[in-house]
Amino acid sequence: MNVEFLAVLDHWEKEKGIKRDVMIAAVNEALVMAAKKAVGPARELRCEIDAKSGAIRAFAKLLVVERVQSKHDEMSLFDALRKKDDAKVGDEIEIEVTPSNFGRIAAQFAKQALMQHVRKAEKSLIWEEFKDRTGDIVSGIVRRFERSDVKVDLGRYEALLPNRERVPIEEYQIGERLRCYVKAVEETPHGPEIILSRAAPEFVIRLFALEVSEIADGTVEVKGVAREPGFRTKLAVHSRDNRVDPVGACVGLRGQRVKNIVRELNNEKVDIIRWDPNIITYITNALAPAKLRSFQIDERNKRARILVGEDQLSLAIGKRGQNARLTAKLTGWQIDIDAEVIKIVTFDDQVARAVTSLAAIPGLDAEMAHALVSSGFHSFADLSQAEVDDLAGIPELAAHAQTIIAAVKAEVERRESSSAPTASEPATVG
Repeated sequence: MNVEFLAVLDHWEKEKGIKRDVMIAAVNEALVMAAKKAVGPARELRCEIDAKSGAIRAFAKLLVVERVQSKHDEMSLFDALRKKDDAKVGDEIEIEVTPSNFGRIAAQFAKQALMQHVRKAEKSLIWEEFKDRTGDIVSGIVRRFERSDVKVDLGRYEALLPNRERVPIEEYQIGERLRCYVKAVEETPHGPEIILSRAAPEFVIRLFALEVSEIADGTVEVKGVAREPGFRTKLAVHSRDNRVDPVGACVGLRGQRVKNIVRELNNEKVDIIRWDPNIITYITNALAPAKLRSFQIDERNKRARILVGEDQLSLAIGKRGQNARLTAKLTGWQIDIDAEVIKIVTFDDQVARAVTSLAAIPGLDAEMAHALVSSGFHSFADLSQAEVDDLAGIPELAAHAQTIIAAVKAEVERRESSSAPTASEPATVG
């Protein structure tokens, strides 16, 4: 047992980073409890472990008396003189009280105490090592499942991938290696806990920072991100250097950079968008490739109403509204997308509009206007080219030909005079 015990101490000292003397002190405390159980209620019982050999011994201080009444607390003067030549009544003498079967009991207590101390020490080390690593990406191996949560082995420590931070469409297998985002180091009743995430939008940002050198060095800046884990992510980027194309830098040569990230995200779709300070341009970029027709912008309430053609509506909104929803998250604006209603003008509407237009000419009435439209004169421009003979040859207009031509000439003169320049406003020539 001693050899194995020393081997365990060596292993944990190397693997867990816990000092050997600290572990021995913890085990000593446990061994005293074991000794009390094996030896009985001895006076000032203590245990000792030889740091080199691993030998475990129990000691107790007994009071020297003339006549022993309690063998656990007292020893006779005769026995005391055998231990110490100058012993006298009233002295305390420490003697070894290690029982013959102490090794088995001590091993059990020592193991339990050591495990508890190791766990406590690990928690302390977790806090020291990971308190400043929030936001990093780490790699670990799936060790076990606790309901829907996943325990991930990071080497020296275990971390938790909660169900809420898992990607809904991903299934993990024990022994599988995962890359995760360190979302937080939380204090729990059981000590610090490393909380991992694969669903956080920041996970995508960190992947791009690792893959795209221009983001790492600050040339390209990530202005915003919106994500529905497992399905689609929109990433808005901006370049501080006009010579660097932010979208091209993120995509990489032949799309290799973004392909690496998409592979890590299990083929989640990633849209890389050029950020723009103009909200209309920004929204247009975010909703591409949908073609937008018009905007109504409410700056105060950060709301945009967008009209698109009916053939573009499903493209702009996206499957189950995903495209519009992610655009709203990305820009921080409420996005309302509607199809533009195109009014179809019928032939009767066109005739009625033409009749109304001609009837508005002074000197003409609705009956004349209707007859003119029926005869092919659909606008004032058409009528201004007509002569009396043209109208006289039409039975419905023959009786009114002179009246109509006179009214048209008067209207022409009125329009020309109203558009002529004033004396203070010379006409433009050429």
